[in-house]
Amino acid sequence: MTGAAAGAGRLLVERLGAAAGSAEGPWGLPAPGRVVALDAGPAPEDLPAGVEWRSADVCDPALASRLRGVDVLVHADTDRSADTPRRERRARAVRAAQTVLTAAAAERVPQAVLVTGTAVYGAAPDNPVPLPEDAPVRTEGADGLAGDFAEVEEVGERARRAHPGLSVAVVRPAPLVGPGLDTVVGRHFAAPRLISVKGVEQRWQFCHVEDLASALELVALGGAGGGDTALAVGCDGSLGQEEAEEITGLRRFEVPPGIAFGATGRLHRAGITPAAAGDLKHLVYPCVVDCAALREAGWKPSYGNAEALRELVEEEGEATAIVGRRLGRKEAAVTAAGAAGAAVAAIGTAAAVRHLRKRRKS
Repeated sequence: MTGAAAGAGRLLVERLGAAAGSAEGPWGLPAPGRVVALDAGPAPEDLPAGVEWRSADVCDPALASRLRGVDVLVHADTDRSADTPRRERRARAVRAAQTVLTAAAAERVPQAVLVTGTAVYGAAPDNPVPLPEDAPVRTEGADGLAGDFAEVEEVGERARRAHPGLSVAVVRPAPLVGPGLDTVVGRHFAAPRLISVKGVEQRWQFCHVEDLASALELVALGGAGGGDTALAVGCDGSLGQEEAEEITGLRRFEVPPGIAFGATGRLHRAGITPAAAGDLKHLVYPCVVDCAALREAGWKPSYGNAEALRELVEEEGEATAIVGRRLGRKEAAVTAAGAAGAAVAAIGTAAAVRHLRKRRKS
């Protein structure tokens, strides 16, 4: 596993490490003989028993030397942070995927697993709820995380063609929830109001990081088909907008789509907010996926959407964010004092400026 020091990678290391060398593994499948944890830096002091630590940079071609004897490589080292500059985040994601898969092919690793996200299905007002797992990828020209994931999956597709002996499976979690995660979706629920688009009822689906780890465990052990499959993972069903408002105690603020996406795009290009217009689509339009293949393989999520959202809100605590941008204490105080909230003010100001410009031209 890459990304073994934290998040889903660490949880997966702990799960498989506990089963390494057992007579029978999880899910009634053969137990792993050994577990290799890959991450930059020295091994943590609390490394689970049965785990071998190998320091490695996923963007360094020398990674191949760390993969000797590996049968299945799970690439869980992904950056979903809202603060990492978009171009930097995407460049690293693509380079890491290329390096990991090239190294796996060089060491004749038969199976690799990439972790992306359900964002590749695209969020749209006319999306059925749920989307079938085999729905086409819809990310043409997508910015934000959806574009990152799409490019990583394209790297996986090229690797399949270039290296026939390497199978590349893709696991697509819904928006992740869990300790230490800081994402655009998390910041959406730290805003004074929940921005929504008029005429569209949002539906929310989450994936707890512990459920992602259990799904990756099943896939790594070959219990979900393996090969070149693409699997979605998330909570069962979805939450409606009213249910989300009740859980979070937040009210929505509805705007026309043109104002919402136009203003967000301007704020993002100006460097005011890390959330791109593509990210906003996933905050106001539904993208709920039926995780059929994992269910058929016997996997079940341990968290429901309502439970995951409650944990997300608790994790955010007293933090305040606007369109993906964290606010300092002074900014948050100004936001709290505003009757409409800073999110409304930001979008409304952008719309007003555009309106005034049109009037001046006329």
